[in-house]
Amino acid sequence: MNSDDSSPRQRIISLLNVKSVIKSQIFDQCLEVFSVLKDVLSEMSNDLNEMLGNTGSRRVRLEYRDRGKFEAELKFADDVLIFSLHTDIFQFDRDHPVWKNPYVRNSPYNGYCGVISVYNFLYDSLKYNRNDDLGYLVARMFINKDKAFFVEGKRQKRQITDLFGKSTLTRDDLVAFVESAINYSLSFDLLVPPYDMVKEATVGEMNTKIESSRMRTGKRLGFKYNSDDVLNTEEHA
Repeated sequence: MNSDDSSPRQRIISLLNVKSVIKSQIFDQCLEVFSVLKDVLSEMSNDLNEMLGNTGSRRVRLEYRDRGKFEAELKFADDVLIFSLHTDIFQFDRDHPVWKNPYVRNSPYNGYCGVISVYNFLYDSLKYNRNDDLGYLVARMFINKDKAFFVEGKRQKRQITDLFGKSTLTRDDLVAFVESAINYSLSFDLLVPPYDMVKEATVGEMNTKIESSRMRTGKRLGFKYNSDDVLNTEEHA
């Protein structure tokens, strides 16, 4: 081996020993967090059902379902939240505000994170296998090797990237993460699709049940999603 080959190969070894090991650590950390998150979802569904007592119908009661190693589901009323742990580890693009944080700027490996995403679907979309219906990303949590975290999402409290690295993720943080996702989903209503989107149907679509095959459903189909950042005025009453 000549000296010209040693430098690139040493960089390869260095990346394998450092970056790949860190990514493995993050993945293991995220798996552990996701396991705790599943416990939180199960416990929260039981607690809220007890609070509902006999006042609510069976349809509005919460139902938790473990969908496997990387997914969990929480149903309530007409909504379903699907919590998904991505199997890959990510770094933020150079324009992301997290790079203004000294914790990441001074040690770039601190910016490598695993991601837990939360999607909101209509219960009937899953029940009737309406594959063209839409779900919406309502929140996602980023977790690094130190168990430092921050959140992006609708009405989530820990979205300030300046706080990233100043505390480690706790069970209470996961509870707050889930509660915010549920509250937002319950206030995020299904709107009637624009008339022109559903004014025509073929005979074939009618024969195969129009509500499943033609009228694609989503809470804001044809409307601006950004408007939902504004809190409902009733919530301030």
